[in-house]
Amino acid sequence: MITALDHVQLAAPAGSEDALRAFYTGPLRLTEIPKPAALAAGGGCWFAAGAVQLHLGIESGFRPARKAHPGLRVDDIHDVARRLTDHGAPVTWDDRLPGHLRLFTEDPVGNRLELLQPVTG
Repeated sequence: MITALDHVQLAAPAGSEDALRAFYTGPLRLTEIPKPAALAAGGGCWFAAGAVQLHLGIESGFRPARKAHPGLRVDDIHDVARRLTDHGAPVTWDDRLPGHLRLFTEDPVGNRLELLQPVTG
């Protein structure tokens, strides 16, 4: 039986770690967490926000997925949108999910990310 989602892994090209760190710890305010020594030699970087982890692994011949993406819940989507815009990341609002404010963006290597906030009251 599955009890929880442990992490989501996205791919990235070799040498992109500094740009990924700036993006994920900057406008998204995730915390970089150390990779286990046995995995660190392969490059990439891992991030967390509480129990939510996002892993970026180096992939030879990398191509970003255009449709697949993680959905990351936020508590102030307008603030996140401003920080993304200030960082130079694209922000595309989408109103097709009832009960949610939602936008899409891309990380520095083109990975698609969905950010959403439930609408209360």
